[in-house]
Amino acid sequence: QVQLVQSGGGLVQAGGSLRLSCAASGRTFSIYRMGWFRQAPGKEREFVATIRWSGGVTAYADSVKGRFTISRDNAKNTLYLQMNNLKPEDTAVYYCAVDRGNAYDYWGQGTQVTVSS
Repeated sequence: QVQLVQSGGGLVQAGGSLRLSCAASGRTFSIYRMGWFRQAPGKEREFVATIRWSGGVTAYADSVKGRFTISRDNAKNTLYLQMNNLKPEDTAVYYCAVDRGNAYDYWGQGTQVTVSS
């Protein structure tokens, strides 16, 4: 199993920045990639960004390209999401997740990000 503990988030004005963290523990050697997802009120959970645990290849949703940066620290088994130039439409609960090769099957507890206009 892999355990994920998220931190960061909060309330920020539009144009501001926040950084989310996600610390992984347990069978971290099984991680193929990690990702960030978000879910706004009344909407389905959506993909934000992903990173290969080995090699660091990244991918982003079009809505966050150029504003968000996903990164990881393998030595600390920690995933990050740097969010810049935040917009009110970025308001959501953000989740980190682990893919061990088949699907995202371990999820963090979620953290609220609220962007005021």
